[in-house]
Amino acid sequence: MSSDERRDSLADQAAAWVPPWQRPTAPSAAPETEDPGDSAPPEGPEPTKISGEIEGAAESAAPDVPVEAGGVGETGGVEGGRGSGEGRGVGEGKGGRGSSAKGSAGRRQRASAPEPPPELDDTELRGALEAILLVVDEPVSELILAQVLEQPAERIGPLLDEIAAGYTAAGHGFELRRAAGGWRLYTRPEYATYVERFVLDGQSVRLTQAALETLAVIAYKQPVTRSRISAIRGVNCDGVIRTLVSRGLVEECGTEPDSGAFLYRTTTMFLEKLGLNSVDDLPPLAPFLPDDVEELADATR
Repeated sequence: MSSDERRDSLADQAAAWVPPWQRPTAPSAAPETEDPGDSAPPEGPEPTKISGEIEGAAESAAPDVPVEAGGVGETGGVEGGRGSGEGRGVGEGKGGRGSSAKGSAGRRQRASAPEPPPELDDTELRGALEAILLVVDEPVSELILAQVLEQPAERIGPLLDEIAAGYTAAGHGFELRRAAGGWRLYTRPEYATYVERFVLDGQSVRLTQAALETLAVIAYKQPVTRSRISAIRGVNCDGVIRTLVSRGLVEECGTEPDSGAFLYRTTTMFLEKLGLNSVDDLPPLAPFLPDDVEELADATR
């Protein structure tokens, strides 16, 4: 064979050559024994089959569902799902916040408007007042009694007046009366002798004449300084004033603007011991003054 014929033969073979993955599948019986050296690599019929299936599926799907339309459809589906989820979430969230806001408003309303305490009837309120008045060690005001019993203050005063009138009408050995701006139970004056005999038992602690005079000056001239008291009495009153302060009958109440001296006044205990509601209830001095008071005043000048 000449060289020209050989080249034509090779060209024909190259033109007629078909790649392995495009060759038709031809079943063939595998030899029982194969020489490892002579075995050729697989021609890949399976890749050819798979590729054909993939291409066929793509061609069959292409006319019905375009790739772009499918992508948009899938995206739209995802976005639609997300939108519905977000809608439900937002709706539920808003509903939850609304419920929470309503609950907070309700709690604030309940906190701002507490339920009023139950109102006691007259019998129970009377008993509660009597029980408190039996244990107090100083006069208690109507406002404090109303706060403790959680009752309107308008009910306390009239009921205390009624209780006091009832004690007086029944002739009890004690009475309820106002003193030092409040209410307290006291023994009746007609039984004072028996009470003193029981309490003092022969021992009596009394104020001296000087202390009584000084206390009277302070009661009628309050607030007053020590120098003013000494000028009225004509003697030094420092020791007597200290005694009255230690007994709780007199207390300091500031200083005089001009001299800076301490001012003194009577205390609540003073009103309580005398059974007075205020210093305005002190008896007037005119009936106790001597007839020649003006001559005495001129003499002292």
